[in-house]
Amino acid sequence: MPQGNPTLQPIDPAATLSKALNWRYAVRAFSGATLTDAQIQPLLEALSLSPSSYGLQPYRALLLKDRALRQQLVPHAMGQEKVADCSHLLVLAAQTCIGDHTVDQYAQRANRVREEPIPQGMLDHMKTALAGMSTAEQQQWAHQQACVALGNLLTSAALLGVDACPIGGINPKGIDQVLGLADLGLTTTVLIALGVRDHGDALAQQPKVRLGVDELVVGRE
Repeated sequence: MPQGNPTLQPIDPAATLSKALNWRYAVRAFSGATLTDAQIQPLLEALSLSPSSYGLQPYRALLLKDRALRQQLVPHAMGQEKVADCSHLLVLAAQTCIGDHTVDQYAQRANRVREEPIPQGMLDHMKTALAGMSTAEQQQWAHQQACVALGNLLTSAALLGVDACPIGGINPKGIDQVLGLADLGLTTTVLIALGVRDHGDALAQQPKVRLGVDELVVGRE
């Protein structure tokens, strides 16, 4: 658990998901405390284990610790200083080249892990589905899969008592340029600031404004 966190008691196995989700919020200001590798690693594992369409995971993550580098990203994040002030910044980025090779790489991983091949018919189906998308549709699909991983990461962080703030108000092209993502075949989807909330961030104490379940769920057929 982050040292100096003013609001969350250690979460034991009996704590509820509701408690963790009510604790988490979109941090306005970070304290400057640094998370340990032991706190970061479970989040990266949660990211790795996140579900995605066909299990293809058409995205990658960059973990940025260097403050000077993160400061260069602030102008491309609507001036949000928490990009630099947080402990670690995670960049989720969608792959820009998607096709048969995406499926082939997945098949190779599956063979190593399961020690048996995926049926060729299934692989052909996956390739056909991707080929039926335009380049723009493939890109949108990849960003959507990254956002699924984002949700899993945020919930995992809440359960572990780590503050995590998603930042979608960004200029992806600017961030891509600073980080040289084009050379990696990637383009930015979203930023996630990780760290410890500042004691003076009053927003942490405010109740959430959300639709109730009965309002949000409009049908239970």
